[in-house]
Amino acid sequence: MTAPYARYRRAAAIPAGMAVATALAFLPNTAASATEDAPAPTAAAATPLSYVVNVKPGHGTSAHVKTAVAKAGGTIVTSYDQIGVIVVHSSNADFAKTIRTVRGVQSAGATRTAPLPSASTGDLGAPKVLSAAEVAAADAPAGQDPLQPQQWDLPAIKADKAHQKTLGSKKVTVAVIDTGVDDTHPDIAPNFDRKASVNCVSGKPDTADGAWRPSAEESPHGTHVAGEIAAAKNGVGMTGVAPGVKVSGIKVSNPDGFFYTEAVVCGFVWAAEHGVDVTNNSYYTDPWYFNCKNDPDQRALVDAVTRASRYAEKKGAVNVAAAGNENYDLASDEITDPSSPNDSTPGDRVVDPSKCLDIPTQLPGVVTVASTGAKGIKSSFSNYGLGTIDIAAPGGDSTSYQKPEAPATSGLILGTLPGGKWGYMAGTSMASPHVAGVAALIKSTHPHASPALVKALLYAEADATACTDPYDIDADGKVDAVCEGSKNRNGFYGWGIADALDAVTK
Repeated sequence: MTAPYARYRRAAAIPAGMAVATALAFLPNTAASATEDAPAPTAAAATPLSYVVNVKPGHGTSAHVKTAVAKAGGTIVTSYDQIGVIVVHSSNADFAKTIRTVRGVQSAGATRTAPLPSASTGDLGAPKVLSAAEVAAADAPAGQDPLQPQQWDLPAIKADKAHQKTLGSKKVTVAVIDTGVDDTHPDIAPNFDRKASVNCVSGKPDTADGAWRPSAEESPHGTHVAGEIAAAKNGVGMTGVAPGVKVSGIKVSNPDGFFYTEAVVCGFVWAAEHGVDVTNNSYYTDPWYFNCKNDPDQRALVDAVTRASRYAEKKGAVNVAAAGNENYDLASDEITDPSSPNDSTPGDRVVDPSKCLDIPTQLPGVVTVASTGAKGIKSSFSNYGLGTIDIAAPGGDSTSYQKPEAPATSGLILGTLPGGKWGYMAGTSMASPHVAGVAALIKSTHPHASPALVKALLYAEADATACTDPYDIDADGKVDAVCEGSKNRNGFYGWGIADALDAVTK
């Protein structure tokens, strides 16, 4: 088995022997520290870039800083005074260097290495879409939605049994911070929370009706994630992990598929101020896979997203994020990152995952989720690492590696797709929404629980899962990953596999 696989932005790699063709998920990964300083942004004079400028929160942007921004050739797009993050556009290649010297500025950096609008790479392709005939032919036992027999992932976390007790509370909202959500989908519309939905792509909230939806040319990723979490149990299509809770769409991915810092900051702040109980983050913040604090630009991005995610948690949200799809050991001494910066010219750099951060998944307080397949073991692509993985959940795997029991036929994860369709995807991006759904069920059962308590219950109720040793997923006689730790907490499964039944009974 070749690992780690080459990554096309957030694409999770599934081996060539897969039974069905699919495009895999966007996902986060983890931390790392560069042995050499990363290359500086390629900003030429008169080429506009976007920046975050971080100041002391809670006092508004001072006249002194505003004057300095303008003098350095910057234009303020918006300010998040509650966390002290200012979004600025500038064509001055030395803007960040200049503004860092200003009194009151704690950090500042470019959020991208490509000019506005960003340079794009190719799309990820399409998921395996169920045909109209396949949907029409779906047959399920009484009490199940038509496509539920294909959802091996629900019994894997006992969600089917949990639904016999409760579907979750309409008072709980899970925000899908992602590529956008098609709220017109028949499985999403009944549970969609419009008031908690927004387009944050520019770094400033766009509240126009439907602004949270992906265009026909954009990734279906966010819509797939939303269905996994809260597809309604309504006799149509599939069933979500928490089919009675609300789901919102916070669009942070631009048309080229990049998740830039200013958009992610906007997304967390919006969630914080609109009553969101759980956020799902199945991405990493572009353009750096790992953000090293010895680089002033990358340090500023870590500062900004940390402030925003902490603010969301302070306001009551549990932040859940995917661990990444490169089969990296995030507890190792070093990792070679071949993909950063992914919006201009990437190059190999060796990073220390204990010192550099994949954001938001490696930020303090964020629940980091690894992926399992239909046989209940670590997915071939899932990142891992003792002390970095908090919990695991179904994210799918090659059907040839982990084939589900009948009547399910695909080892991937079924989800909703724009235009009233359904299809299969796989990745830690698909594992994270399972945990977000279980967290929503915990919040439904314990409506007054703080984020800290919800997380404590999430981990305590998880099914402890021992290391898979040896881990030879493709049975070629070679070990593909090494798991460290005890049954109660290890590098493959964290505290264990999420348990939806315990979430509604304990």
